[in-house]
Amino acid sequence: MDNFTKAYIEAALWSSTDDTDEPLDKNYSADDLAPETLATMQADCARFQTEQAEWLAEDHRTYDGRNYTVEESAGHDFWLTRCGHGAGFWDGDWNEPAATKLADAAHAFGEVDLYIGDDGKVYSS
Repeated sequence: MDNFTKAYIEAALWSSTDDTDEPLDKNYSADDLAPETLATMQADCARFQTEQAEWLAEDHRTYDGRNYTVEESAGHDFWLTRCGHGAGFWDGDWNEPAATKLADAAHAFGEVDLYIGDDGKVYSS
């Protein structure tokens, strides 16, 4: 699994909560994703990276000194942006026009919610 997808999954688990409002990453990891959820996440990440290769090919970020690669930052921001969280491509960490192009592309994927199934696996809706 590439760094973009790993960061996307990390952001998904970190920003999603269970029925008791506990962040999913407290009790769940990528290993707990239902196979179909993992497959969908991987496909979405691959498609986003392919379609937005021009904007992801070089570092269009505005900040320095973070310990995240462009791929990790982009994967994280893809999840946050597509799901309408209070941060993402548009929040000032990416230079224009990349910020707008990437945000618009992420929004086009639509929102995703994670939930815990009866089998204890993490699913997406």
